[in-house]
Formats: sequence, structure tokens, C-alpha cells
Amino acid sequence: MGLLTKGPKAPREPAYYRSVTNIKAVNYRVYYMSPLEKAAYFLLAFAVGAAVGYLFYGGIGKDEFGEATEITYFSNALFCGAGGLIAGIKFLPMRTGQIIAKRKRRLTAQFRDMLEALNTSLGAGKNVPDSFAAVSEDLKVQYEEDAYILRELQIILSGMANNADIEELLSDFGDRSGIDDILSFANVFRVCFRKGGNIKDTIRGAHEVLSDKLEIKEDIETVVTANKTEQSIMVVMPIALVGMIKLMSPDFARNFTTVAGLISTTAAAALFAAAHFIGKELLDIKI
Repeated sequence: MGLLTKGPKAPREPAYYRSVTNIKAVNYRVYYMSPLEKAAYFLLAFAVGAAVGYLFYGGIGKDEFGEATEITYFSNALFCGAGGLIAGIKFLPMRTGQIIAKRKRRLTAQFRDMLEALNTSLGAGKNVPDSFAAVSEDLKVQYEEDAYILRELQIILSGMANNADIEELLSDFGDRSGIDDILSFANVFRVCFRKGGNIKDTIRGAHEVLSDKLEIKEDIETVVTANKTEQSIMVVMPIALVGMIKLMSPDFARNFTTVAGLISTTAAAALFAAAHFIGKELLDIKI
């Protein structure tokens, strides 16, 4: 990154960079939870995993009178702890990915609005630096002060005020965003701005392409929403059915603690987990 310094080499990619004017710039490609966030999400996932582990494997080793033995207490603790640990360890990276994806979706939508406002300003006869300043003021009415796009415009305006090249500032923004559309726009803008191309047409075209892509994504999301809902229900259904059986028919539920019952339960859980992840990949349609 030309205008943003990373400092000494770190074992992991930093969450923030520093612009030429010492403004904190977000690295949208990564997200690192705070210790409090990690603890909260881990405990939440641990509780759910422990409950599911107890529901599926609790009650093993009871005597002929249905009373718990030492084996029962040990197995309950073992399966609850194992289920909780697995859920907690697996959920943290999943939640991190969800947060990163959400940030990128918000930034993409805000970037589209920036291009629209920029196209309007250039169409009114303003030059590029004045247009970016006008866009910043326009978007302050539309977004809250801490919106991602307002932070990025602040970095761009501050850099231009200190004689930094606007195309370099946009390239740094594109690199940090991790979004192909923004990076492509920055590269096209660089060539067009340096070679004396038509900036208006470039921005108008980028806005139209991005708007079309977001509209298509929204249409696809609308179509697959019902399928995603069904998928979520199918994940919960086995847990709900086992819970109902154990609650309403304890005698029949003892079959779950037999060797055959444990094998069947494990195989069914594995099949449902595999179906869930396969369905998730199929419904994750990228454009």
C-alpha cells in the first residue's frame, strides 16, 4: 500500500493502518474480536453445544431402576464439555466471517451511493477534488458520522489537502476494502485520471455496473430466502424432535442410550451436519 504504512512486520495482518495524515484507516479484510467479544460468543456457543451434547448423549450408564450412576455423571460431563468446546471453537471463526461479510456489504452499498453523488457533482461542472468534498457533505446527511464511507472520504480529503495523489488514495482504499468492485474502480480511475480519460463516463459506468450487481444480489437473496429459512428449520428439527421424545416418553428415550441408539444418533447428527454445510455452500451464490 503506497500511502499507508504497516510498520514492523506482525504475525497477523493488522486491523488498521495509518494514512499519510495519521488517520486510522480500517482494514476491512480482517476483524479481530476483543477479549470481551470472544468470551461472550464463546460462552454462548458453549452453552448451546453443551445443551445439545447432553440432549443427544445424556443419561448413559443408568442402572436398571433408571438411577444415575458414576458413569452417567462422568459421561454427562464429558459430552457436555466436548459439545460445548467444539461449538465454541467452531463458532468464533464463523462469527468473525459473518462480521467481515456484513461490513463489506455495508461498505459496498455506501460506495455505490458515493459514486452516485460523485457522478452528480461532476455532472454539475465541478472538478474532481471539489466533487469529493461535495460528496462528503452530501453523504453526511444520509449516513451517521461513523459510517465507513464517511471515514474513507475523510482520509481522501485529508490526503488531497496534503498533496497526496487522489488515485493513490483510492488505490489504498481499494486494497483495504477487499472488495473487487472498489479495487477495480480505483485501478480504472488511476488510468483514466493519469491518461486524461473521461472521468465522468468512468464514474457513471462504475455506478451503473455496481448498481446492477447489487440489484441482482438482492433479487437472488429474495429468491433463496425461503430455502435458507427451510435450511435453518431442518437444523433445529432433529434437536427439537429428540427433546420432545425425551420429554414426553422417557421410557422410549432410553433407547438413545443403548449402543445401537448412540451409533444411530451419531450417524444421523453427522448426516444433518453434512447436509447443512452442503446446503449452505449451494445457497451462497456469488456474483
